[in-house]
Amino acid sequence: MIFFIDSADLNEIRELNDLGIINGVTTNPSLMAKEGIGGANSILEHYQEICNIVTGDVSAEVISTEYKDIIEEGHKLSEVDKKIVVKIPMIKNGLKALHYFSKNRIKTNCTLVFSASQ
Repeated sequence: MIFFIDSADLNEIRELNDLGIINGVTTNPSLMAKEGIGGANSILEHYQEICNIVTGDVSAEVISTEYKDIIEEGHKLSEVDKKIVVKIPMIKNGLKALHYFSKNRIKTNCTLVFSASQ
């Protein structure tokens, strides 16, 4: 079993990482905002700081909902660090983006899946 902390709080991430009980981090724009992190560059820098703390994957969620923008944002996120897994919402454009990223060997995960029919 592997455990991911769902947070953008660097102190919280460090504490659990130092205890040796997490394998990685998953976060999203609302968790970033909760920590006062805003603006594209600040968010990318914060993801890099998280990657510097943990040895496992760091899921970084796109904000965009338009296909072209998801692709652009996903590329920027994936370039931050090799640990980044681009987190894509379960929407039509997200599905198209998942296919694109898969073909281009960019690690992804899908989020916001609320029902079996999705």
